[in-house]
Amino acid sequence: MARAHTPPSRRRIGALAACAAALTATGTALAGLPASAAEMPRGHDVASHQKTVDWEKAQAAGAGFVYVKATESTAYRNPYFAQQYGGAGDAGLLRGAYHFALPDKGSGKAQAEFFVRNGGDWSDDGRTLPPALDIEYNPYDKRDRCYGLSKVAMVAWIRAFSDEVLRLTGRRPVIYTTTHWWTLCTGGSPDFAPDHALWIARYGSADAGKLPAGWSSWTFWQYADRGALPGDQNLFNGSADQLARFSKGA
Repeated sequence: MARAHTPPSRRRIGALAACAAALTATGTALAGLPASAAEMPRGHDVASHQKTVDWEKAQAAGAGFVYVKATESTAYRNPYFAQQYGGAGDAGLLRGAYHFALPDKGSGKAQAEFFVRNGGDWSDDGRTLPPALDIEYNPYDKRDRCYGLSKVAMVAWIRAFSDEVLRLTGRRPVIYTTTHWWTLCTGGSPDFAPDHALWIARYGSADAGKLPAGWSSWTFWQYADRGALPGDQNLFNGSADQLARFSKGA
């Protein structure tokens, strides 16, 4: 996921065709697709790295939705958020906001409050995707991937964040993560799957495998960190009508 500060280098991958092949070859983890990858709504996610985005161009290139980074911890706000979020909406894209979690820099409740105050709110207007929590490897200390929290403490942190977002917005956050991080840092907790949509980060067939514990399907798939659209490349697991209903809370 794009972050506010310079992240560790990330492995680049191939084109969507290779990823579509991975979709159909991963067995139970990615079974039961409602449509072929080519028919799924395409989207992307952006942060301050992308600066001022040409949203008309993104829409013309096939973007149907976007997630925009709003906040990180309890101190950082994306300085391009207003242009990115507002511009995406003006161009007709469904758009939502995401928060980059730093569980060692504040409680889940405090970070959720900061996020919702600074762009992470939700409306059932049919144009707004639910808030999203980006929780993954610590980008500032490779030796401390779980931010110094035990597995039990990490599950509690995520639950506190989710509960506060629900209280403030009426929606549970979408959870963005990787299977490896989820297993390593939550112990493979299945507690969130029943009421949280999964946004899985998985790049290419080499990363194909099981979803995080509890989830039998993904809602969003981030399959590349570059492509035709600005920022990271994503798919929605359904039709355009299903995406619109999802945005409204269905």
